[in-house]
Amino acid sequence: MSSESLYKEIFCCLNDFAFVVDEQTKVFDYNNKAREKGFNHLLLSECFDDEGNQALKKALQQHLKTFRSEFYLTPQEHFYTEVTVSPLQLNAGPKFLVVVRDITELHDKELDLLRFSEVIHRTVNPIQITNTEGKIIYANPAYIKISGYTKEELIGKNPNILSSGKQTKEFWRRVWAKILAGEQWVGQIQNRRKNGELFHTELVISPIIDENKKVIGFLGAHRDITEQKMLEQQLLRAQKMETFGTLAAGIAHEVGNPLTSISSLVQILQRSTNDEFIKDKLELVKNQINRITKIIRELVDFSRPSPHVVQDVDVNAVVKEALNIVQYGKKVRSLKFVSELSENLPRVAVVSDQLVQVFLNILMNAVDACEGKAGTISVSTALKGDMIEITMSDTGSGIAEEHLTKIFDPFFTTKEAGKGTGLGLWVSLGIIKSFGGDIHVESELGKGTTFKVTLPTKGARNG
Repeated sequence: MSSESLYKEIFCCLNDFAFVVDEQTKVFDYNNKAREKGFNHLLLSECFDDEGNQALKKALQQHLKTFRSEFYLTPQEHFYTEVTVSPLQLNAGPKFLVVVRDITELHDKELDLLRFSEVIHRTVNPIQITNTEGKIIYANPAYIKISGYTKEELIGKNPNILSSGKQTKEFWRRVWAKILAGEQWVGQIQNRRKNGELFHTELVISPIIDENKKVIGFLGAHRDITEQKMLEQQLLRAQKMETFGTLAAGIAHEVGNPLTSISSLVQILQRSTNDEFIKDKLELVKNQINRITKIIRELVDFSRPSPHVVQDVDVNAVVKEALNIVQYGKKVRSLKFVSELSENLPRVAVVSDQLVQVFLNILMNAVDACEGKAGTISVSTALKGDMIEITMSDTGSGIAEEHLTKIFDPFFTTKEAGKGTGLGLWVSLGIIKSFGGDIHVESELGKGTTFKVTLPTKGARNG
């Protein structure tokens, strides 16, 4: 077989469409596949749209070798193709071999991949993709934003770079066992940003499986539920407060009335004896009765609307009043008080003596936290938008992380028995909430605590 016959045989048997054309795209020959499909055009340019024709023209001028375009074999049949143009060395003038490969299926897959990647990249939900070793190979902008790390800091790292330590090794062992088996895992986790802030997400980990049903990676899709968690905690706290409020009247009746009788009997006994030992013991009983009565009064006061009048109050004046009261105590002799109060703050609509009580509760806790060492208690006020922020910090013992979520619960206290009722912060939060404000706490064990009380300015609250 001659070389020409061999080349002709190869040309005709190509699995792709093949054409021999001149510079004007006139078709001189085409292979069996084109013939079987009913190709009957005189000019190959008739098979392309305007964009395809521009690319074909550039290819014939040898400015392009390969391009992609829609190819119309017949008016009824068209494909998305990859076109390769090669010049031929023939005696009959410039000719070109044009090979047209149907890549419709590949193109559709690429489009699907592009759509998928764009959805993953643009979604507001944080998403990361890891390999089977648990190393991050992709992180979308939302994941980068929520983590606080740069893309470069995340790629190649294990997602446990964000670990808060809340989930145990056993927890993650069970997760890995499930996803390596090709199953999807759904759950809630707590992570830590680069700056140390904690955040909660609902996480779905889906195995990425190839055509051989082999796990080749994992897609982790997060939904930030930090705000939801905060709302849940606030709702739980509100429910607890509502429950105790309902019980307060019953406690006052069932306990308060017998206490009044006991107190009266103690006073009668005190007046009817001259025995100093008995008098001392009766005084102890009386003090304990007063302590129980005080707890009941705090519960009852909090469970019903305050009878006090709301007035426009200068926050700085209330802060100074609370500081003056606290500084008279014996425990404060080794403490340093620092205040930085912003001038010309707008007034707030509150009950003055209730606000004093809130500040006293927080400041007395700060004094107790600094007991036994030379510490500093700092108080500052500032206007933040339409809210006034009162910050009270101490350099005391701090609060353990596991206690931070409980300190506003009724009857919860870290103090020794007899040194605290566990109602101070609970009552304080209720008072501030009733004025449209809030209390936040930040603390680190051994390094002190900061309470931030926020109150709306008079205009903001009226609005």
